[in-house]
Amino acid sequence: MAPGGTVLDVACGLGRHVRWFAGLNHPVCGVDRSPEAIDAVAAVASVNPVEAVLADIENGPWPFAGRHFDAVVVTNYLWRPLLPVMMQSLAPGGVLIYETFAAGNETVGKPSRPDFLLQPGELLAACASLRVVAYEDGFLDHPPRFVQRIAAVRARPGEGLRRHPL
Repeated sequence: MAPGGTVLDVACGLGRHVRWFAGLNHPVCGVDRSPEAIDAVAAVASVNPVEAVLADIENGPWPFAGRHFDAVVVTNYLWRPLLPVMMQSLAPGGVLIYETFAAGNETVGKPSRPDFLLQPGELLAACASLRVVAYEDGFLDHPPRFVQRIAAVRARPGEGLRRHPL
């Protein structure tokens, strides 16, 4: 990601990633439906350039229509209808960093409902329009959990889609 690139943290919670990127001098926007989470993120704004957006992105409109970000970060969150919207929110050359729970997690804890667990290869398929830099689908020990995670880049105009062997 380019120095000073804009970052969107989707379902940002208390702002762990917002703080990290803001500390690296990136303008950051965190969105969450929890007022407590947005209050915590807004507190970072007194020190770094941070935008805190209170929005129910599952039941309301996407609050960033027409905006593009140099990075979109998502962790421990899955709402399938938003996957294409998040891809479209990436600026050309923008980076997607996404990690969430995967099928198999129901054997070790929560979340355990299929609605909240990616199926094998699902995240990779959702990123078919992007250049995948790294992808994992498997089990992590500490704490025990099944996850899929990906780092992918949206092509710049004229770049084309390059594939790297996984």
